[in-house]
Amino acid sequence: ISENTSANGVAIDSVTLKDGGIAATAASTITTADNTDTLTLKSTDADASSGPNLRLYRNSHTGSHNPQDGDDLGKIEFEGRNDNSQDVVYGRIRTQLRDASDGTEDGKMDLGSIVGGTEIDWLTFDALDTNGASVVFNQGSADIDFRVESSGNADMLNINAGTNRVGIAGPADLGSGLHIRTADSGASVDSNADELVVEGS
Repeated sequence: ISENTSANGVAIDSVTLKDGGIAATAASTITTADNTDTLTLKSTDADASSGPNLRLYRNSHTGSHNPQDGDDLGKIEFEGRNDNSQDVVYGRIRTQLRDASDGTEDGKMDLGSIVGGTEIDWLTFDALDTNGASVVFNQGSADIDFRVESSGNADMLNINAGTNRVGIAGPADLGSGLHIRTADSGASVDSNADELVVEGS
């Protein structure tokens, strides 16, 4: 411990204590042996501004180095162990710098998890997608279905990644494109005219 009564505060190895705040220059771990909240960020400010705030800040503009397009800016990982005592990232949120140019900055954020032992991107917000600024589900083209429920229908919208069909009001099982299905007629369709199928009872 090097004590200092100046504005620098008190330094304990790589940790500085100053005016109630903590500045650490080394990786830190907080460990609990139960299910209590391991870390709490609390703001007692009574105004209408945002708070408390969590900031992930990558400052790579040091010396002769400038931030580069494609730099990863930060990642939140949800990690646990499998039944072979191996550490596995089961889910994560990641942000990337896509364009560092002053005045035209662009970013990308994606949410992913592991499926069948492989990490995939479920949802991507990309300012520089190949089709322009986009919100993309299943960016990696995995066999993942997209389903929207209504109050009375579990498949109000169903995009089947394995069959490349879109179903409305029910899962698509006919045609090669869009299938609007309010009931199952038991019929089949002509393969030369199956881009749009409307099926009732």
